[in-house]
Amino acid sequence: MNTADVPDAPAPSGPPRFRAPTTLLREVLDVTELFEERMRRELTVNPTDLEAMEHLLMAGPLAPSELAKRLGISTASTTTAVDRLVALGHVTREPHPTDRRGVMVVPTPASRARALGMLMPMVQDVDRELDQFTPEEQDVIARYLSRVIATYRAHAAVDD
Repeated sequence: MNTADVPDAPAPSGPPRFRAPTTLLREVLDVTELFEERMRRELTVNPTDLEAMEHLLMAGPLAPSELAKRLGISTASTTTAVDRLVALGHVTREPHPTDRRGVMVVPTPASRARALGMLMPMVQDVDRELDQFTPEEQDVIARYLSRVIATYRAHAAVDD
């Protein structure tokens, strides 16, 4: 019997098995989604609006076209999202500092404080967990996570 005559082995039943760090990474992604759901509920925004707020909180004021680019959506969709965020008091539109025809989308101080008030304690607690590891172990963790990020980026790349 040659190899062409050998039937394929039956697929194992159940979910595939991975090593503990890979399984835990999946769990981090899942719990991140739960945390983002909580933030969306607290801030009464949808996923696109929360992502817009995240960009504005991290980058500061942005022109609508730059926000659209970062969100990967049309400028018309971005206008709709900004309108919702303005109505909820999360952002304002202010004159562009160098283009008198342009505007900037700016997070309001109250909304910024509210969002960061939820986000920063969690980030600080996660960061504090590193105190349980030696500097050498932290280097290994950072190297692993850097490689995971590179792998995600490679698989997220769109072939043109």
